[in-house]
Amino acid sequence: MTEHDGDGAHVSTGTTGDTGETGHNGNNGEAAEQAIPELVIISGMSGAGRSTAAKCLEDLGWFVVDNLPPALIPTMVELGARSQGNVARIAVVVDVRGRRFFDNLRESLADLDAKEVTRRIVFLESSDDALVRRFESVRRPHPLQGDGRITDGIAAERDLLRELRGDADLVIDTSSLNVHELRAKMDAQFAGDDEPQLRATVMSFGYKYGLPVDADLVVDCRFLPNPHWVPELRPFTGLNEEVSGYVFNQPGAKEFLDQYTELLQLIAAGYRREGKRYVTIAVGCTGGKHRSVAMSEKLAARLSSEGVETVLVHRDMGRE
Repeated sequence: MTEHDGDGAHVSTGTTGDTGETGHNGNNGEAAEQAIPELVIISGMSGAGRSTAAKCLEDLGWFVVDNLPPALIPTMVELGARSQGNVARIAVVVDVRGRRFFDNLRESLADLDAKEVTRRIVFLESSDDALVRRFESVRRPHPLQGDGRITDGIAAERDLLRELRGDADLVIDTSSLNVHELRAKMDAQFAGDDEPQLRATVMSFGYKYGLPVDADLVVDCRFLPNPHWVPELRPFTGLNEEVSGYVFNQPGAKEFLDQYTELLQLIAAGYRREGKRYVTIAVGCTGGKHRSVAMSEKLAARLSSEGVETVLVHRDMGRE
């Protein structure tokens, strides 16, 4: 496994040769300047892929601790700060297996904020149907179901994690993702050495297949005429130049793209001020094949040209 040093993640211990002091206890008034590691907290629904997400970060060089009691997270960060840059990035998996410690998480997060620790929360989400299938496939009970059904445990866990999900910097819905697709999403967010100020996922989707549960913002393109009703365009997708041209020749299409991009600039500035580094923008039409795909392509290109690192996903294209 390759270790990342982390840009600027160094520990200055001070000069020790002239004084004969070891310089690690600060008795001579020259306390070592310690770099605080970056921290990612991975949580979410049991069965939604927390272990896969953690393994991905481990492969990227993060120091990963699974099922650490939340009360010990600040201690883990302090130990990383003493590692002289060897542990510059820490990922901690927190879940309901440590439920008697889970109430301490809020206190630990406040402690980290007080110490100005750069921390992010990644929340793994999945639909009830997908979670039930996964638990049944491995023939294991849900950790919170007790004497009830799997669905009872899932409902209890959703209630327990509701507030944490609302505080998450990144929510990933794994309902329709396989292991490789989840790893690709994690790689897209964490593989870069130079952290951008904001990363965006632009996702086209079809309303008839349901709203993406991990969307921060939802855009509705159904106000535009549907190329589905143009026989020569129906077989193609919004990636086709003729389909895209048809969509953006409609009244209001270009104006919508221009004005929504301006709105996103305002929103992005607010996200940066609030320390939010990730945003998922879902662009929808009826089937997720024509209008939403064409609009997503243009919107992603606009964001990229303005310095926002953008991942483009067409969730439902080819699903019909």
